[in-house]
This record gives sequence, C-alpha cells and structure tokens, in this order.
Amino acid sequence: MVARAVTIFHHNEQGASCPPPFPPPHDPAEDLRCITTTFQYLQTSGWYWHSISASEAREALFQQSEGTFLVRDSSHPQYMLALSVKTRCGPTSIRINYSGGSFWLDSVSPSLPRLQSFPDVVSLIQHYKTSGHSPRGRASDALPPQTNPDPAKPAAKDGAVPLKLARPLHRPEGFPSLQHLTRLSINQHAHCPDQLPLPRTLLRYLQDYPFTI
Repeated sequence: MVARAVTIFHHNEQGASCPPPFPPPHDPAEDLRCITTTFQYLQTSGWYWHSISASEAREALFQQSEGTFLVRDSSHPQYMLALSVKTRCGPTSIRINYSGGSFWLDSVSPSLPRLQSFPDVVSLIQHYKTSGHSPRGRASDALPPQTNPDPAKPAAKDGAVPLKLARPLHRPEGFPSLQHLTRLSINQHAHCPDQLPLPRTLLRYLQDYPFTI
C-alpha cells in the first residue's frame, strides 16, 4: 500500500476558523517493531511462560509467596498477554492491553482513566515492582481466587485486587544463566550501564536487556 501525501490549503477568511489538523496516520511497522521487541525481552527474561492456561498459571503460583508473578499468553482472543500473580486472595490474572506502541494493565473500572502505559511489557512490570506503587486490577483470564481473603485486611472496592509484584517465577527450563544474572546485577547497581568502560560486545549484551528483573 502506498501512502499519498496530501497538502491542504486553508484560506484565512474573516470569521472562519481553521479545522484542527488530522492526526498522523498510524504506522503498522511501528506495531511490528514494538511487539517484536517486547517478545524478545520476554523470551530473555525467563519468566514468560508462553501459552500456558489460566489454570496452569494458578497451579504454578498456588504454593508461591504473595507477589510472585509470571507473564503468559492471554486466552482472550483480543489480548496478547496476561500478568498472573499470587495475591493475598490467591493466584489471579490481569490482561495486558496494547495499542499504538504502548502496553498497560487492564483498568479496574470503566470510570477510571487508562493506567500508565509503557513501550514494552518488561518496562511495565519493572515499574510496578520497583516503584512500590500497587496497581489494582480485576481478574480477567483466570478464575476468581480460590483462597479466602484475610478478614483483618480491608477488602478492595469494585472487585479490585491489590497487586504486589515481588519476584518473577522462572520457568523450570528458563532459569537465568550466570551471565544473565550478572547483567541484572550490573543494571541494578550501575547508574548508566551503557557508559561503563567495557568492551563493545559486553555493552551490547547489557543493552539487549536493560532491566533489573
């Protein structure tokens, strides 16, 4: 498909106002680049569990501590990915939305504005893990949590589940290598890892996964 550039001339007439400019057309190549980058990061992370079901995610998380999480393919045809996490009420899942080069968690309520968006899913997860901010999401792909909530803790409003992201659950066959663990440590402690006095090959290795989880 060839896009045509069209020039529109507005005549400044007294008493007339110019219509607002048209938004730039969406570039499908940007979607491809963004989605490809996200899946490359997820494949490297070791805590992307691919196409497991919601029930399988629940089973994997059931005996884990609160805040343990993984990312998997969404079972809903309109979504690519879902975040599964062990909450104080048990394992649950939240869909991850994507549009126009940005990812964000499914909103807890239609009345609330869209949650903060990110250029890739690992950035999204790292933000909520390291910022101490607790997003509230509604169970989506998974069944409702099976365990009873702690009566000493206040219940969330509108069916929202408070999420605490503490540590990722790596796939048994995807446990990180010593090299990757070293990269995570460097990324965590170095202010500007890409400016370290290292060989170019090692700098490129750090840049291939610029995260701490």
